Amino acid sequence: MSPTGIGLTMFAAMLALMALRVPIAAAMFIPGAVGYWAMTNDIALLNTLKGSAVARLTVYDLSVIPLFLLMGQFATQGGLSRALFKAAAAFIGHIRGGLGMAAILAAAAFGAVCGSSVATSATIAQVAYPEMKVHGYHGRLSTGVLATGGTLGILIPPSVPLVVYAILTEQNIAKLFAAAFVPGLLAALGYIAVVAIYCRVRPELAQPSQPLPWNERWKALLGVWPIATIFLIVFGGIYTGLFTPTEGAAVGAIGTFLAGLAKRELTLSGIKRSFLGTAETSAMVFMIFLGADMMNAALALTQMPANLAAWVSGLEISPLVIVGCVLIFYVILGCVMDELSMILLTIPVLFPAIMSLDLWGLGAQDKAIWFGILVLMVVEIGLIAPPVGLNVYVVNSVCKDVPMGETYKGVLPFLASDVLRVLLLLFVPAVSLGAVWWLFS
Repeated sequence: MSPTGIGLTMFAAMLALMALRVPIAAAMFIPGAVGYWAMTNDIALLNTLKGSAVARLTVYDLSVIPLFLLMGQFATQGGLSRALFKAAAAFIGHIRGGLGMAAILAAAAFGAVCGSSVATSATIAQVAYPEMKVHGYHGRLSTGVLATGGTLGILIPPSVPLVVYAILTEQNIAKLFAAAFVPGLLAALGYIAVVAIYCRVRPELAQPSQPLPWNERWKALLGVWPIATIFLIVFGGIYTGLFTPTEGAAVGAIGTFLAGLAKRELTLSGIKRSFLGTAETSAMVFMIFLGADMMNAALALTQMPANLAAWVSGLEISPLVIVGCVLIFYVILGCVMDELSMILLTIPVLFPAIMSLDLWGLGAQDKAIWFGILVLMVVEIGLIAPPVGLNVYVVNSVCKDVPMGETYKGVLPFLASDVLRVLLLLFVPAVSLGAVWWLFS
């Protein structure tokens, strides 16, 4: 069999194993190891296995992932999400759809200290759904808002998938975080606009409530000062050069730990759950890393990345059409894979092809950052789009009285907002690169 045939067989075997519910790390590792052995020999495979784990797990930059995860765990266990939703609801909860908008704002703010969409969805759902249910919000709207709002956990920095992309493509993490800020804010504003339009068209889905007195509103707003302070310290320190992203993640973890203690909501059992949750998620992430490394090592032997780059650069069609096809491919792949697996598996193959294209006259670094933000935006769509939508499953595990079909119907209007935002970023690179040019020029 030719190397290309082996590569395609490996990819098909990986998808088959995923369909059989084999864990994604193993579904990538097994075909990769078999393919590597088929193209080399026993000794070469054993040598690769001997060194690959050590080479991957001793990368200093990867320590930023468990630190950001720990920061999110402390924020969750410390009750910071409750204060965020309470403050947002105090100011806009009385308007039609206001609690849905408040949930999105709370998710955006919580995402700024969390970095995980799943954790953001689960945490905000536990806080916001009971309140929305009491005020008569329809389950379709409530769960659709919560599942969609959770995607802001990876759109607004810190973002674990963005860190992974930066490491794979050897890009500056701080610059990628800066590039994600404006698109992340546009996502939040777009979702709020969808809620406003949705509730105007279908007013029976959400009823307005009585506004709170101004003294209670300001009191609720004071409750968010820990999150605001942590955000300013972490990202202010990163962008002023006071510390690196890894050091910033450590400072953020300590800050959320102290904030949770100050609120008297972070108990000893909560601290244990935080460390355990961080360990479990980190182990899952690094196992996926190892599986993807094995698959990508085998794909490199097939020369598929280089051949793909040469083929793409020789096509006589618009480079933007090629990028558009890649983004559609990510949406389709999101039906069967989670965001980290998609990035780890596809970026080593597709990135060289994208970098070979002339896109808006961008330099190599700007092109890499712009494409990374596009990938992040499209990967986020896979978190809520049928037939899988991991965030939908997470929210429905909290909101058990709402059928999953209703949640899928609830997220459809938000997908329209996602498509418009991706098109804007595709045709106007300055939307994502403007902050990078301003901060690092």
